[in-house]
Amino acid sequence: MLIHAGYTLTFDCNAPTPVIAMLNLHPSRLADLRSPYEMSIGAATDREDYRDAFGNICTRLMLPTGTTTLSCDFVIEDSGKPDPQYPADQQPIEELPAEVLTYLLGSRYCDTDRLTTEAWRLFGNTAPGAPRVRAVVDFVHQHVTYGYCYARATRTAYEAYEERVGVCRDFAHLAVALCRCMNIPARYCSGYLGDIGVPPVDVAMD
Repeated sequence: MLIHAGYTLTFDCNAPTPVIAMLNLHPSRLADLRSPYEMSIGAATDREDYRDAFGNICTRLMLPTGTTTLSCDFVIEDSGKPDPQYPADQQPIEELPAEVLTYLLGSRYCDTDRLTTEAWRLFGNTAPGAPRVRAVVDFVHQHVTYGYCYARATRTAYEAYEERVGVCRDFAHLAVALCRCMNIPARYCSGYLGDIGVPPVDVAMD
């Protein structure tokens, strides 16, 4: 199917403001474009595109004092099918590629040192690989209550586990941390859920 997509974002700055915009199509989807794709930067200057460590195309800009509008309009083709579910096996740590080992480590929000014992208690008897990851995700979905009123910028995965409340990033941090505790390399990326083929929901969404 063909999807007509785009955005229009207007900024009002009190002074010249440096910006890093992450508004570009991911390089893996460029072949699916069916129209030109170009970000209009309005009155912004000093544009520079670069690729970050995760493969995203980022745009550095300087927004001038006053109003600036960034916009884009394009058509892209998509199958409309859900992502395939792979019956992934879990590899022993000693067989993991070196480039994924960093995704076993604890971090600012994924405090694995505080969750490891509990993770093994909860998931140590689950089948390794994809079934274990599914069990982690299902657990987090049931364990944590979502709500905008629960947002807190400093909440860690362990605190989300203990408090049992959070917003999207807290769900992600807890699931990632629990997977890492189980020696499963894990990271998350953010994106947008379109409304094509998705039943409407009555609850607030990001």
